[in-house]
Amino acid sequence: MEKNARGGKVVTVVDGLPKIEAYLKELSKELKTKCGVGGTYSVSGKEGLIEIQGDKREQIKKIFEQKGIKYKGM
Repeated sequence: MEKNARGGKVVTVVDGLPKIEAYLKELSKELKTKCGVGGTYSVSGKEGLIEIQGDKREQIKKIFEQKGIKYKGM
């Protein structure tokens, strides 16, 4: 969860994802739809990341558990 350099707004950042644009696009769309918020994805840098508006850590954990995606640090 980040708040810095975002005008005081909270953003949940999921990083350490593979740099496959189609995968990130599909996963970010699913997370945004199920959480009911906006967000974006990025393939710049050495790994892919997804940013979801708001503190949606618990919802994202549940989605990842259903999909069988391993996570840590939430």
